Amino acid sequence: MEFNVKKLASDAGVFFSRAMQFTEEKLGQAEKTELDAHFENLLARADCTKNWTEKILRQTEVLLQPNPSARVEEFLYEKLDRKVPSRVTNGELLAQYMTEAANDFGPGTPYGKTLIKVGETQRRLGAAEREFIRSASISFLTPLRNFLEGDWRTISKERRILQNRRLDLDACKARLKKAKAAEAKAAAVPDFQETRPRNYVLSASASALWSDEVEKAEHELRLTQTEFDRQAEVTRLLLEGISSTHVNHLRCLHEFVESQTNYYAQCYQFMLDLQKQLGGFSGTFVGNAESTSPAAATSSPAAAAATLPAVPTIPVVPTIVGVPNTVAEGVLNPNEVKPPASGTRRARVLYDYEAADSTELALLADEMITVYSLPGMDPDWLIGERGNQKGKVPVTYLELLS
Repeated sequence: MEFNVKKLASDAGVFFSRAMQFTEEKLGQAEKTELDAHFENLLARADCTKNWTEKILRQTEVLLQPNPSARVEEFLYEKLDRKVPSRVTNGELLAQYMTEAANDFGPGTPYGKTLIKVGETQRRLGAAEREFIRSASISFLTPLRNFLEGDWRTISKERRILQNRRLDLDACKARLKKAKAAEAKAAAVPDFQETRPRNYVLSASASALWSDEVEKAEHELRLTQTEFDRQAEVTRLLLEGISSTHVNHLRCLHEFVESQTNYYAQCYQFMLDLQKQLGGFSGTFVGNAESTSPAAATSSPAAAAATLPAVPTIPVVPTIVGVPNTVAEGVLNPNEVKPPASGTRRARVLYDYEAADSTELALLADEMITVYSLPGMDPDWLIGERGNQKGKVPVTYLELLS
């Protein structure tokens, strides 16, 4: 108990000395030991790294999980060292709703079939999103958190110790300065007009006392200077390690970009596949569009194609070496087909369409084109013309007019 009381009293004295030194420095009444320019640059670089790492971490978390309540829940599970429960993504939830709606509307109806196909794509998108979040959390967020909760805490702790060592050093310098001033004053020539010898004895005793105080202050200064230099070197090494941190974060950033690239590439491919599947539907949109048009004459792409004038089929010519053919083997070339003299129809494009090959015609939404059918053609396709351009177009992308 006695040891603890003495230690408590010693710690209180040190704390009071540091507080007093810090206050005098702020008031401009005490000198402060300045660190070299290189050390100050290291400190500024470390602070900048910490601040931007925090901002990047927080915003990446928002990107991966926009829901603030879900982020708070994940944070609590992480602090409690418990596994975060699996959460359904928005895409997977939308897929579930679409599938249930298709079952109610009838999975055999055009709308039900479309809901099922779109729902399946949404499920695949949701699974890809889940994998992207998992990959990004492991390869990018975890290293950033490890830096802030590990390396940076160590750096902050050593910097606080260095600050205390500096305050102790400056306090020792101030005590030594005061002791030397008092010693010089005590060693000054006494007043010889004083006739009492007792004053001479007191003067000599005070001079010896201040000499001892100076020696003690110098010894404490040497000790505190050594501790300060040692702590400054430890802190310097930690601060110089920020360069390695930048290299590690750069590698993690490349992995994050790679994960994000793979995620968006998967999403793009899923949507392309879905677009091709929807383009193959027969009469899903054309029938609905024509049912609301007073000039509509048909209710399905097959029937619409049947009302269009027929154009004679170009015969298939066998391939002979050295003789060019206008038509590939069994494949109709729309550019070699001439439109009928009469009976063509006008059509309005409902959606943008990108041609898959040279036999198809690219479309832009809301533009007007001329269309007609050919004998033996797939009922889901028509021949479309726009100026000098000609090619096959999907019926589901068109609204046939009179």
